[in-house]
Amino acid sequence: MTGRNILVLGGAHVDRRGRIHGETAPGASNPGSWFVEAGGGAFNAARNLARLGHAVRLIAPRGGDSDGELVAAAALAAGVEDTPFIFLDRATPSYTAIIERDGNLVIALADMELYRLFSPRRLQQRAVREAIARADAVLTDANLPEETVAAIAKAARSAGKPACGIAISPAKVARFRTALPVLTCLFMNEAEARALAEARPDDPRQWPDILRRAGLSSGVVTRGRNAAIAFDATGAAMLAPPLLEALGDVTGAGDALASGFLSARLDGQSLAASLRQGTAAALIAVRSPLAVAEELEPELLARVVALVPEAEMLA
Repeated sequence: MTGRNILVLGGAHVDRRGRIHGETAPGASNPGSWFVEAGGGAFNAARNLARLGHAVRLIAPRGGDSDGELVAAAALAAGVEDTPFIFLDRATPSYTAIIERDGNLVIALADMELYRLFSPRRLQQRAVREAIARADAVLTDANLPEETVAAIAKAARSAGKPACGIAISPAKVARFRTALPVLTCLFMNEAEARALAEARPDDPRQWPDILRRAGLSSGVVTRGRNAAIAFDATGAAMLAPPLLEALGDVTGAGDALASGFLSARLDGQSLAASLRQGTAAALIAVRSPLAVAEELEPELLARVVALVPEAEMLA
């Protein structure tokens, strides 16, 4: 695995997760506990990529508060070069989620208003333009406004750099629509793919053709415990993840898959091998109570990859 320079722009905020201790009782008080850590799709991916040996630079909006200090400390601990846009009079964005005992998400609330201030004009700053020029790849997420996501993808394409995206949620994935023609790859789950393509195929093997018709040249669609689909301009692959007896927390699993997949692609691996490595990274993430597994590193990832079956190439 060869370390690359990766520029990440997007969500870096505070995650607050409440975990229910017993069976979930909707509409009632549920005994549980709270856990607070730094999060955000882009930031989770940035920390994973840094743990895999890449030189990662993060550019994200942040408030001048204690939550912002928590994010800064997490970036430092992960070895991410942290260069935020700081708004001293604003609150750092936050994501609050309720998790069931088995690790699955019940409901979440995202307070992301600050990200609206990350406008395309920010990309004209010399430091940002130079960061794009130095990067081997650019990664963003749908926490940013649609026009900013499109401008990031176009700036990367103009510089000859691959630009990848993380969908974040069914409500936000539409922010990638304008960017699809110039986006190198988009990572999404099946609910996000349905929202983006406005389609619900009977057979998941239809996702590559559906998303290509929507304008996306390459992407990965995860499906929870079911087989994930990856495709590019030349083919498609499907891989069913190994079953786990217990989940730590599914938060961050998709971001880990994106990190493992992107790392493999930058290392010259095939579509199928990249999907296999992304799946292995997700398996490490879901066994951890944290959004970014502290134990993730190249040697562990290689060992887990060996436990993941080969991907099936689709006709």
